[in-house]
Amino acid sequence: MFGMNRSRSKPARYGLLSLLRGGFNGQRHWTPILNEPETPDRHYDVVIIGGGGHGLATAHYLAANHGITRVCVIERGWIGGGNTGRNTTVIRSNYFFPESAALYDLSLRLYEGLSRALEYNIMFSQRGMWMLAHDRHGMEMLHRSASAMLLNGVDAELHDGAGVRGRIPGLNPAPRFPIVGGLLQPRGGTARHDAVAWAYARAASRAGVHVLQNTEVTGLAQAGGRVVGVKTSRGDLSCDRVVAAVAGHSSVLANMAGLRLPIQSFALQAFVSEPVKPCLDTVLLSPATGIYLSQSDKGEIVLGAGLDLFISYAQRGSLPMMEQAAAGAIELFPQFSRLRFLRQWAGICDVVHDSSPILDESELAGLHFNCGWGTGGFKAIPAGGWLTAHHVATGEAHAIARPFGFSRFPTGAMIDEAAASGIAH
Repeated sequence: MFGMNRSRSKPARYGLLSLLRGGFNGQRHWTPILNEPETPDRHYDVVIIGGGGHGLATAHYLAANHGITRVCVIERGWIGGGNTGRNTTVIRSNYFFPESAALYDLSLRLYEGLSRALEYNIMFSQRGMWMLAHDRHGMEMLHRSASAMLLNGVDAELHDGAGVRGRIPGLNPAPRFPIVGGLLQPRGGTARHDAVAWAYARAASRAGVHVLQNTEVTGLAQAGGRVVGVKTSRGDLSCDRVVAAVAGHSSVLANMAGLRLPIQSFALQAFVSEPVKPCLDTVLLSPATGIYLSQSDKGEIVLGAGLDLFISYAQRGSLPMMEQAAAGAIELFPQFSRLRFLRQWAGICDVVHDSSPILDESELAGLHFNCGWGTGGFKAIPAGGWLTAHHVATGEAHAIARPFGFSRFPTGAMIDEAAASGIAH
């Protein structure tokens, strides 16, 4: 996260050893990536609340696409320490409805060029994303999904059980839930979560965006029916517009403005095993067992399960969910039974009634929300930032974002993607 600055180093005789000693002792003689002022400006064009992927992407695209650089990103903890660092890093666009396909495939296309665009390796591996069918009803759903994806211009391959086994070595030959087929999106895959956050953070900082870590938002200032500032633990900031990109805490922030969002927050647990040699070169989701899994570049088996069945802001795992995830993994790959869990965590998912996000300006003028992603937040980071920046800069919602506005709730124009989310809730 830090790069050496020779102009600030000690005399040459100290050389690299001195720089390394300084780097490991308070980062002396090193230059931080972030543009983090000791004293923030009193006024910004835009203040973004939330220093995760969506907030940082919004800041970057405001600068890169619209030339708006008087921007401040406020993060209560550290950059990428929320949901961006607490997920299973899956990237896909295998959604059913045209509106969702357009949204998530925009994100996937941006991910495909992100390392080059931001000059930062996000380690995007397009290893493919599989969804399995375990009975004829599941196979019928995969046929429908494949047809919808192809109609929506999204890559899709439908395989029978033999085709699945031929492409994924090591699957249980006699599982309790027979594998009768699978739907593959070849362009799907995984990326390194902290690399995505820091790639956007560095790009935004280079453009002049201020980033405030360990800064808590305590309130929103209003005047004349619009937001005019943000109250923080480091003082009050005035601004023209505010973007809320705080995932599971979106309802809490909305309450500060006297608003109520149609969102409930649940914990989504994930687990990582000890590292082993490469044995799984794709991402696999099994609705019958309730789990999805992949192998990280470090060799760890990454497991995700369902949402907790109660509302919570707790970012921790639990033994019952760990047991469920382990049982599902062993059902598919019995050889994994000897693996030991290395760590577990939970991200806070902001779930809307139709399992689709909210990208819109609220009834409080100038206050924009980028939220409601549920279990799809990480895969949508580039699109969420791109579309939010467009709305903030132009005053009009982008055509791709328009179906995901607040107006769909009173009109009933829902985009129900609960099935495509891949997990029960």
